[in-house]
Amino acid sequence: MPKKTNLKKVLILGSGPIVIGQACEFDYSGTQACKAIMKEGIEVVLVNSNPATIMTDPEIATKTYIEPLKAEFVEKILEKERPQAIIPTLGGQTALNLALELHEKGILKKWNVELLGATPDVIKAAEDRELFRGILDKVGAKYPRSFLVRTYEYGLEVATELGYPLILRPNYTLGGGGGGIAYSPEEYRSMIIQALHESPTSEVLVEESIIGWKEFELEVMRDHKGTFVVVCNIENVDPCGVHTGDSITVAPQMTLTDQQYQEMRDEAYKIINLVGIQTGGANVQFAVDPVTGQRVVIEMNPRVSRSSALASKATGFPIAKIAALLAIGYSLDELKNDITRSTPSSYEPALDYVVTKIPRFAFEKFQGSKDLLTTQMKSVGEVMGIGRTFKESLMKSLLSLEFHPEGIPDVAYTSEQLSYPNSQRIWAVFQIFRDGKTIEEVQDLTQINPWFLEQIQEIVTFEKRFSQEFKFDENKKEDSYRILLEAKRMGFSDARIAKLVGRKDSDILALRNKWDMHPKYSRVDTCAAEFESNTPYLYSSYWSANSELPTFNKPIAVIGSGPNRIGQGIEFDYSCVRGVKAIQRNNTPVIMINSNPETVSTDYDTSDLLFFEPLTAESVSEVLRATGAQGFISQLGGQTPINITSKLLKNGFNLLGSSMETIDLAEDRGLFSDICKKIGLQIPKSAMVGSYSQALEVQNDVGFPMICRPSFVLGGRRMEVLENPEELKSYFERHKDFISDEKPCLMDQFLEGALEVDVDIVRGKDWMLVGGIIEHIEAAGVHSGDSMGVIPPQRLKDSTCDKIEELSRILAEEIKIVGFMNLQMAIKNDVIYVLEANPRSSRSVPFIAKATGIPLVDLGVEAILGKSKKELNLDKYNWRNIKNVCVKGVVFPFKKFSESDSILGPEMKSTGESMGRGSDYSEALMKAFISSHVKLPSKGEVFFSLREKDKDLLLPIAREIKNMGYQLSATTGTAAYFNERGLECTSLRKVHEGRPHCVDHIRKGNVSLVINTTTGRKAIEASFDIRRACIDYSIPCITESDASVAFLIALKKRNEGSFDVTSL
Repeated sequence: MPKKTNLKKVLILGSGPIVIGQACEFDYSGTQACKAIMKEGIEVVLVNSNPATIMTDPEIATKTYIEPLKAEFVEKILEKERPQAIIPTLGGQTALNLALELHEKGILKKWNVELLGATPDVIKAAEDRELFRGILDKVGAKYPRSFLVRTYEYGLEVATELGYPLILRPNYTLGGGGGGIAYSPEEYRSMIIQALHESPTSEVLVEESIIGWKEFELEVMRDHKGTFVVVCNIENVDPCGVHTGDSITVAPQMTLTDQQYQEMRDEAYKIINLVGIQTGGANVQFAVDPVTGQRVVIEMNPRVSRSSALASKATGFPIAKIAALLAIGYSLDELKNDITRSTPSSYEPALDYVVTKIPRFAFEKFQGSKDLLTTQMKSVGEVMGIGRTFKESLMKSLLSLEFHPEGIPDVAYTSEQLSYPNSQRIWAVFQIFRDGKTIEEVQDLTQINPWFLEQIQEIVTFEKRFSQEFKFDENKKEDSYRILLEAKRMGFSDARIAKLVGRKDSDILALRNKWDMHPKYSRVDTCAAEFESNTPYLYSSYWSANSELPTFNKPIAVIGSGPNRIGQGIEFDYSCVRGVKAIQRNNTPVIMINSNPETVSTDYDTSDLLFFEPLTAESVSEVLRATGAQGFISQLGGQTPINITSKLLKNGFNLLGSSMETIDLAEDRGLFSDICKKIGLQIPKSAMVGSYSQALEVQNDVGFPMICRPSFVLGGRRMEVLENPEELKSYFERHKDFISDEKPCLMDQFLEGALEVDVDIVRGKDWMLVGGIIEHIEAAGVHSGDSMGVIPPQRLKDSTCDKIEELSRILAEEIKIVGFMNLQMAIKNDVIYVLEANPRSSRSVPFIAKATGIPLVDLGVEAILGKSKKELNLDKYNWRNIKNVCVKGVVFPFKKFSESDSILGPEMKSTGESMGRGSDYSEALMKAFISSHVKLPSKGEVFFSLREKDKDLLLPIAREIKNMGYQLSATTGTAAYFNERGLECTSLRKVHEGRPHCVDHIRKGNVSLVINTTTGRKAIEASFDIRRACIDYSIPCITESDASVAFLIALKKRNEGSFDVTSL
């Protein structure tokens, strides 16, 4: 039994919505911990504001509160639930900072609650950089020369003493927020202001540069007996200067001597002990001078960290689960290793393979932002590849990014892409070696360790040899067989091999089939095969002689969603995990195929068989072939599985659920328009064009404003609202490389001011169920993923909802959906227009499931498995019986991209979502804004800059804000309009009207809220500085008129001060 026998109930703090620097790895950790503690007979109360994760499903914890992660809300939950303890080490920086606040406000003492895993003193010792340096001094560990800065003036003094470049690290931030590298006094002056602003304690560590040094991480654990284990040692391929979350990393480390590693391990042990960590996981980061070997400590995290998920998946060691059990009193030697089921958890994992992690970025979503990597994290997701060698592992990771089917295609590059760390540099390194540069030359440009460069150079050298020596001969020629096997062992895809010899990838596949050249599958077993392993966790390699595959009878394969990205995030992993469990309940074994180390779907105990593989048609086909799967499901993992479905069918595998014909009818925008016209559904006027000249011919038929978008897009990629012919011309000039007769552009009438809705529907062989209708809060023109939403709808008539359901059913029947369908519709002047259909589980499914209690994923899987109506109790499911109002909030990463604009449009930019649950619309809105990190100011000045057509609409809003005690200011035109109508308002110059102007006023800290509506490319560009000032100073900025109305409702509720908290 646990040592802490007094524990009956614990509260776990989640990490909130997905943001850069704190993504779904913490939901993975929290889910694992909840399950482990509940298994011990202890009640678990979970608090998290993220509806998109499996963690907030009601089955995961005893009680689940989807509430804001703020002290006043958590205190109400403590008052209701009366837990004995809180575990703050599983929810990232958000949970740690919240735990400290609860302590400092006396809330923990008031309700007699203790912190497990990390006490306030431990959190401060590790997170407060000044205290941490004192601990390092006691240990005798070295660290970069540095000063803790609390004022701008002292910051200037420090810079003079340390010299440039300088690294800035704000206290208590996540993902290096507010930090960076300053190369000049000019850069430093602006950066130190921002860094002081970002730190909750206005403290910034300014340190001398260690750019170019090698960087390492140790994921460690300690129990109350003092037993210490290194779970995983990780080396960054990119040198210091790039945030570890943005660096390519490899485990185990590759370039340290054994003595260097042991010394690093010993130092980590001393640091953990002196910081005072009693139990749980921690992460210590080191830097090593590649020339002298000198080692310094960069920082430590006294919690399960971002790298913990990677370390868990890399080793098979369940860090979060063990950390949770240690927190409630167990010791490492008492806990058995789940993988071997014979060794204790006090045995350090051993690897007989190599793991490579590569981050995924989204710079293309943020126009004007520089693709430049620094100490502030910018990646939105990551992939992991496992291979017997570093080369095989690296190549599998590159394929997993879904950047190109060749993995390492020929690319054009600039010298800057090598000299400055950026998201495209790895491909430029391959290309510069193809161009004949030496290792010394490339190292000089990149500062990447020569060992890694040698590996890449050897791959490139092999490419040249392969293209010269390989002869495409279907007879089994010894030389050709040998060199093809060598290519596959190095990690080359069929597509890249085909490119090298001028053939199609199908030709290479046919040859491999004839020669029976297929990968074998090995286990991730934590012990390098030293002990017997029961793990169902596998990876492919062409090095192995035999497969270690367990056999299952007619398993079903679920294809995952790959790396998190904007447009395809954790919501799809939610569907995958729920889907796996639903299939298992039907007594059918499940195979999970995915490449994302952050998620619950890639936990070793989620499915019956887990394959960590690139989600390419080649890799997935090999898994299906090796396992004899009865079929695969492509509806759960977003667009990635849909994109490879056609090739999987050509390779002879069986698709479960909607047919390829159905998928094409929904995905191909031309075919979809024809179907809608055939069955009499209203759609916006539209045209399909392959060039600008064709667009000119139809522009008058469609009319302006219009929305242009390519076929087969995810997350609204390259979608724009165009106001006039000049903007249409500009659109085709900027996107001509992505538009052709084969990949046409769809020009749609833009339904300005329309109300948009999302509808999720499930259809079986003799039944259909509408899961819910989400009403978008912003008007048409904002991508559904970026729009706030509410269920039940607040503005739609019941009769309109009835009609929406009827039209959804008609369309699902017509295109013969089996499983899931998501529809987006717009309502204008009581006419319902169908905008698009997605023949799969959607981004909104988890939100609807949490709001309505309808297990939509489970029902979708039952439909795919062919269950009839009489086998299911469908009568109990009616989304209109919802008890609470639920509002979806959204989170954006604009602060991470210094030149990006926060104006919303048809291309998705949000990284995550939150849920506000309330007894009425105002309470739900208030909670949604708070959970999305949007401030609701209780006083101050509200600044308006409105387009002409919004002035009449927002005049009553401005009056109400004034009556609530706020001061008003506005740009000259808007101020004149308000003043003429008797509303007192200060007039401020626009930027082009001279200084001091409105942006100066905002940046001086005079404004608490900005409402800025604008349209048209020129007007948007002219008002950019207003919105950017709001991003930099964390001022709420509303850019859409309907959202302004919602914000006012939330503001009034916040000022009222009353709210309640309820569990699911």
